[in-house]
Amino acid sequence: MPAKPEVPSPAKIGRILGDAVRKKRATLGISQEDFAELADQHRTYVGAIERGERNPTVHTLAQIAAAFGQL
Repeated sequence: MPAKPEVPSPAKIGRILGDAVRKKRATLGISQEDFAELADQHRTYVGAIERGERNPTVHTLAQIAAAFGQL
């Protein structure tokens, strides 16, 4: 039987997600405020996601993906 894969903690997953959102946004040259508007989110909420302080819902993740043109 294969070894059970190790799953990162929720806090680590949040940091990984936040880093990915921040890097993608920066690569596109979009300010946090402009990105928040595109994703239909508040600027402070996007900042909290980028810092790994919030656990966005699947719906919010879909809005973020759509703002990146990935949905």
